This record gives sequence, C-alpha cells and structure tokens, in this order.
Amino acid sequence: MRTAYREHLDAFSHDLVVICDIVDTVMVKASEALLHTSLQAAEEALSLEEKVEDIARRCETRAVELLALEGPVARDLRQVVSSIYIVEDFRRMGALAMHIASTARRRHPQPVIPEDQRGSFERFSQLVADMADQTRDLLREPDAQAAVALSTDDDAVDELHQRVMAGLTQGRWTGTVAQAVDATLIGRYYERYADHCVNVAARVIYLTTGMTRSEYLAQDRDARRSRM
Repeated sequence: MRTAYREHLDAFSHDLVVICDIVDTVMVKASEALLHTSLQAAEEALSLEEKVEDIARRCETRAVELLALEGPVARDLRQVVSSIYIVEDFRRMGALAMHIASTARRRHPQPVIPEDQRGSFERFSQLVADMADQTRDLLREPDAQAAVALSTDDDAVDELHQRVMAGLTQGRWTGTVAQAVDATLIGRYYERYADHCVNVAARVIYLTTGMTRSEYLAQDRDARRSRM
C-alpha cells in the first residue's frame, strides 16, 4: 500500500512541475505579445488556459485521493497540503499572465507600453522568468535555503514596480492615458506573479522543515548567533 501511495505522491509532484512549465510558457508568450506587439504570441498564451485548468483539476483530484487512500505520515501530509496551495498559486499565476496577453491582444496593433518604458517591462519579464526557473528547480529538488533566496528577486520586482509607479504619478509619463492605465495594471500583474513564486517557495520551506518561512528564518538566525 505504501508503494502505491508513494507512486501517487510522485505523480502529484510531477504534475506540479508540469503546471509550472505551462504557466511559465504562458508568461513568456504574454511578455512577447506585450513587448513585440505580437498577436500570435497573445493567442498562443491564451490558448493554454484550458490546459492549466485541466492539470489544476487533476491535481485537486489527486490530493483528495491521497488523503483518502491511507493515513499519511507527517511529511507526506505536509507534501499533500503544500501541493494543494501550490496548485492554486500556479492557477493564479496563469491568470495574471493571461491578463497581460489579453491586454496585448485588445490593443493590437497599437503598442501597450510607450517605447521609452519598454526597458522597464523587459526587465519585469526577465525577473519573473528567472523566478519561474528557480521555482521549477525547487519543485524538483526541494531546498529550504534556496527557497529563502528566491525572495531576493522578488525584492527586485517590487523595486522596479515602485519606479514604474513613480514615473506614472510624478509627471514623467510620455504615453497616452490608456497606456498609463495598462502599464499600472500590468506592472501589478508582474508584481503579483512574483509574489506567488515566493508563496510557492514558502510552501517548499514548510514541506521540507515543517516550519513557516518566518519560523525557519528565525531558527536560522539563532543558529548563526550560537556559532559566533
């Protein structure tokens, strides 16, 4: 029975990597649509919505089956519970990326972002792509320290978002009112996407240690002080 249970858990873990890859593809395509005024990229991103939902529903079904099959030991229970939350994070990340793709499609053939703001949104896309890569690595090889390190990139996204918002509100915006509205929303979508990557990292910390992120950081600080 334990062998079958372990196989189900492994299949669940594999599905998490699969949905991570699909959501990453959605964001890559959405960013391409945004930055290159590509209608095809926008359509390709939006075409993956059903695929994301199918895998999310499959994961939810697996979770129920795993909880019903056998009384799981502590780590297995943490894995199932963490995975349920991770699936929801990926679902929301997919929705955020699709909002970007929808905006690019709606504004086509006009650019969504003014040319002088293009560099900032290219940086947004690079940062969240890096975070998605790190998230995938965490799912394949859960590691609490690597999960904590993911927050560094999230800080960079937050700082970039603040700079873009400052440009919008302090009279330096050169685009149209519609572009200002779109830029405000899209900047927020990128920021929230990054936040969900951090959420997944926090689930990985809980999975591997049984602690919340703040508890793990506090323990790590105490351990370092004791070695001084």
